[in-house]
Amino acid sequence: MTKKLMPILLVLALVLSACGSKTGDKNNESAKKDEKPTTITYQSENGPVEVPADPQRIVVLSFSYSGSVLALGGNIVGIDAWSKANPRFEDGLKNAEVVTDENLEKIIELEPDLIIGQADTKNVDKLKKIAPTVTITYGKNDYLTQHIEIGKLLNKEREATEWVENFKKEAAAAGEEIKAKIGADATVSVIENQDKQLFVFGENFARGTEILYQEMKLNMPEKVKQDVLKPGFYAISPEVLADYAGDYVIFSKNSDGDTSFQQTETYKNIPAVKNNRVFEVNAKEFYFNDPITLEYQLDFFKKSFLGE
Repeated sequence: MTKKLMPILLVLALVLSACGSKTGDKNNESAKKDEKPTTITYQSENGPVEVPADPQRIVVLSFSYSGSVLALGGNIVGIDAWSKANPRFEDGLKNAEVVTDENLEKIIELEPDLIIGQADTKNVDKLKKIAPTVTITYGKNDYLTQHIEIGKLLNKEREATEWVENFKKEAAAAGEEIKAKIGADATVSVIENQDKQLFVFGENFARGTEILYQEMKLNMPEKVKQDVLKPGFYAISPEVLADYAGDYVIFSKNSDGDTSFQQTETYKNIPAVKNNRVFEVNAKEFYFNDPITLEYQLDFFKKSFLGE
C-alpha cells in the first residue's frame, strides 16, 4: 500500500464510523420512542398513584367497576361475590377468586399488580403494601364518565371514550325508534323483587334506568317522579304496584325471591300486565351499569319494544 493511499483510507474510515454512529443514535432514539412506559401516574381522587401501564393481575373489590375492567380487556384474578354471580361476566371471571377487603392473605396469594376498590373499602393501607391500590367513590361520576375513569386507570382512556361515544349514539337512535312505536307520551317503569320486597327505580340506579330515562328520554309515571326520582330507588308493597306501573314495565326478576304477587288479581289487573307489556329479565344479569351490562340491556330493550 502506498503512502499516498493510507491518508485517503483513514479519512474514509472516519467518515464511515461517524455515519454508523449517527445511524446507531437514530436507531436508539427510535427504540426509546417505541418503548412503552412500565408505569403511569393515575390522578386519583386521593392524589396521584403510580400504577402499571399494562396491569396483568387485577383485584377488583367492588361490582361497580368489574364490568368496566372486563370490557377493557383487564385480567381479573380477584373479584367480589356479586360480580362472580353475574352470568354476563362468567367467561371473563371463570378463573377469578372471590375475595373481600378483609381477605388479605388470599389477595397476597393472587399476586396482584393493581387493586381497585370503592371509597369505603377497608384495609386500604394494608392493601397498598400488596399492590398499587386505587379507590373510587361510586356516584361521584355519572355512569359513563365512570367507565372513562376506569379507562384512565388502565391506560385505555381512548378505548373507553370511543365506546361511550358510540353507545350514546346507538342508545339515542334506539330511543327514537321506540318512542315512534309506543308513543312519545308512553311511560315506563323499572321494578325488581328482592326477597319479599319490591323496589321501583329512578333514572340512575342501573337495571337499565340510565338507558331508558337518560339516553332514550322515555317517560316515568308521575308517581315514580314524585317518590323515586330523588332517592334513586323506593320500596313498595305489591298492593300499590299499580300506582307506580307505567304503560310498560321492565321487571328485573330474582327467580329465587318471592314472586307470588304475580299470581294475585291485583297484579293481573294492572294495565301493563293485561296488555302484555311487562318485560321480564334475569335480575342477576341486569343489576349493573358497566359496558358489558349496558350493551345487554340495550339489546334487551330493542328486542322487547321493537321486536328486533
